[in-house]
Amino acid sequence: MTYDALHVFDWIKARSGDNPVYIWGHSLGTGVATNLVRRLCERETPPDALILESPFTNIREEARSHPFSVIYRYFPGFDWFFLDPITTSGIKFANDENVKYISCSLLILHAEDDPVVPFHLGKKLYNIAATSRSFRDYKVQFVPFHTDLGYRHKYIYRSPELPRILREFLGKSEHEHHH
Repeated sequence: MTYDALHVFDWIKARSGDNPVYIWGHSLGTGVATNLVRRLCERETPPDALILESPFTNIREEARSHPFSVIYRYFPGFDWFFLDPITTSGIKFANDENVKYISCSLLILHAEDDPVVPFHLGKKLYNIAATSRSFRDYKVQFVPFHTDLGYRHKYIYRSPELPRILREFLGKSEHEHHH
């Protein structure tokens, strides 16, 4: 998926002219997005910004708190049976590790009532990114959506505030990019 995303990025970038190109990942897609953007930054062709919606820190922490695992997670052998095969098969959605190598503006959006990826994992990822040296010259922002809004895991797009949030974040990040 990361390899495909890299080709898609290059295809879009070649046709985008002077227009900014942003990477937006949601949920499991945040793993692909940070894998991609880490590689783009390593080859010194970063996107104009990275937006992570409902992100987790890494697949082990996410699997441990995913609703599907609720009845199994306290069983002896849970890590060995469920989590080890994921990580040993080379599936690494290590957002927490990737953000240390990313140098572009980062916006994290997360609903407090997200039942799939707990809010605290998004907040934890933000704290890791915000203190990372790689983001020294870039804006890192965390936008929480209150439980009362009921956006849960996949309805942040319904927020009437979203266009303003994006305009303010992306508008400023474009100017910062030309320093």
